[in-house]
Amino acid sequence: MPRFEPNPDRRPALISGASSGIGEATAYALAELGHPVALGARRVEQSEAIAEKIRSNGGEAFAHFLDVTDNESVDAFVTAAEAALGPAEIVVSGAGDLEFGTADEMDPVRFAKQIDVHLVGAQRLAYRVLPGMRARRRGDFVLIGSDCADRPRPGMGAYDAAKAGLEAMGRQMRMELEGTGIRASIVRPGPTFTGMGMDSTPEILAPVAELWTKWGFARHGFFLRASDMANAVVAVVSAPRGAHLVLVEVQPEAPLNPLPTTTSQETK
Repeated sequence: MPRFEPNPDRRPALISGASSGIGEATAYALAELGHPVALGARRVEQSEAIAEKIRSNGGEAFAHFLDVTDNESVDAFVTAAEAALGPAEIVVSGAGDLEFGTADEMDPVRFAKQIDVHLVGAQRLAYRVLPGMRARRRGDFVLIGSDCADRPRPGMGAYDAAKAGLEAMGRQMRMELEGTGIRASIVRPGPTFTGMGMDSTPEILAPVAELWTKWGFARHGFFLRASDMANAVVAVVSAPRGAHLVLVEVQPEAPLNPLPTTTSQETK
């Protein structure tokens, strides 16, 4: 006899930050597996275009406005998504943005906003969704963390602090949810090429890059793709019940080293 009833084949998934980047890629990946996806983001037009593409390929998708910094918006998104697709089996908390700057020079209001989006926004989703998962005695709650959480980089403003807090909350949730059937997991990206932070100017980015080099963070120039992180999320939520992928960190593979040159002596 199996220790757990298997997850249903159809698992409605709620994704925050789904209008681009890792959230968008995750929506496509989960839809390809046959899971209905609810795309939540402030940019509703982009989310709806993604949902329409999923539907045109035979999948189920629903787009709705979501601002994770607003309690009423979170409630409205979850209520509408579950009415459209069914009770949430999977939640992927990936909403966030990135502002560069040193910790002491960032305006406190902007600093607090980063914490609100990345950390408190995820807690708002958990507060709203987990009671239903507890009642059903199953579910996957996935937090998109960052390797900055345990290896902070200079010049990242409040982002490092926000992601450190987020991953601490994720580890806490794992302990608190033990025995409920809910798996709280962290997917931790390394350097990933998305639109996040790309609106910064060279005047802002140049000193950040210099600091990263100074402290040994710029080992090579290869970045992960958003689809790489979506694959990690899929691995976490597709693990059979009874197995819990607690933390999955993904780093970009380095470029291949040049082949060693052979000397004329070695070729004889």
